[in-house]
Amino acid sequence: MFERPQRGERAILLYAGIGRQVSEDDRQEFCALALSAGAEIAGEVTANRLIPSPRYFIGTGKLEELQAEVRAHEAELVLVDHELSPRQEKNLEDALKVRVVDRAGLILDIFALRARTFEGKLQVELAQLQHLSTRLVRGWTHLERQKGGIGLRGPGETQLESDRRMIGQAIKRLHKRLERVEKRRQQGRQQRHKQEIPTVSLVGYTNAGKSTLFNRLCDAGVVAVDQLFATLDPTLRKLELPNGQDAILADTVGFIRDLPHELVAAFKSTLEETRDARLLLHVVDCADEACDERIEQVNTVLKSIGADGLPVIHVYNKADILDVPPRLDRAETGMPSRIWLSAETGAGIELLLEAIAEFLFQDRVRGLVKLDNSQARLRALLYSAGQVASERVTDEGGWEVEVELAQRDYDQLHSREGLQFSSISEVQKSSATNG
Repeated sequence: MFERPQRGERAILLYAGIGRQVSEDDRQEFCALALSAGAEIAGEVTANRLIPSPRYFIGTGKLEELQAEVRAHEAELVLVDHELSPRQEKNLEDALKVRVVDRAGLILDIFALRARTFEGKLQVELAQLQHLSTRLVRGWTHLERQKGGIGLRGPGETQLESDRRMIGQAIKRLHKRLERVEKRRQQGRQQRHKQEIPTVSLVGYTNAGKSTLFNRLCDAGVVAVDQLFATLDPTLRKLELPNGQDAILADTVGFIRDLPHELVAAFKSTLEETRDARLLLHVVDCADEACDERIEQVNTVLKSIGADGLPVIHVYNKADILDVPPRLDRAETGMPSRIWLSAETGAGIELLLEAIAEFLFQDRVRGLVKLDNSQARLRALLYSAGQVASERVTDEGGWEVEVELAQRDYDQLHSREGLQFSSISEVQKSSATNG
């Protein structure tokens, strides 16, 4: 349904500043989006307005300038760095005689190019159909139902109504298929929860280096290239931590300014991997001059999916570009808050792993327990539930075991099995907590 040309399309970029001037950063980002979609950039036009024009979005003067650019470069497409109403998009196409795609449509097209898995393709198709359904405004006026009277009666259903009905049916089918996929994802999350394996989710602005960091931490072989939305389909891998514990690391789609609402809705099940995580690693390109603005834009998306209340460690990636040595900054509470590293070189990765372990397992306790030879079952439970630091066989045939446990595991074994740490070694906070 969404056929694309095999070659790039000659495009004119329209940078639109509404209520503010277009910044150089805005230009570079939208240019990168156009190139990611396969466009051949032939020209550029900048329009700054206090409010958009209801008819063309831009004024008549800028419209004439845009028409001249389209003719001069024989452009086939105009890409607008702003969301257009369906009527504005149609009016511009009528005036320019070429196809017009707004920012939301362009991002949807890039997602369609990047989708590889069955779930990813379903999600993108749903988002595209939802976006397309709003674009069927007066698009088929030549086929509207004719007025009554002999010889003037129409065929019944108009082409517009037929298209709306077909798209509505396709959206319902996709929702049902995605519901089945979501159930499988939910079962996977429930299984991990039963096994008490915490999930850590990578989030951040697109092209901040999440996939490179993911590969560095998990040796996952995920595609990591210098382009927007290189990663679309979520990937989960086991993460081994310095304290011997395991976690699940999730690499998710990158966020961007003005992410289309259709995408957020369609990728609900994927984004739930982020919402249900125990800890978020917010990857920031610290070499980006607009990194503070990027952080706020990511926070906006996190709030829209209900993940804004989760604990976060900010990972300032690409520190090597700024010649900043790896370091870990702590909040007033003493917990890790920021880590400066380079995913490309690996400098600072060990600081990040230690910080993750500290955050996830800060409620762990450590102590010495004496067991007699009738408590072999409890000894086996200690090995399965905790991390045994040392063990010594006593003269009586029992064991002295130094073990580290999650507080909840210690409490359960204490109530069910009578576990009691010896007074020789009092209960202590885990070394992971002390960093």
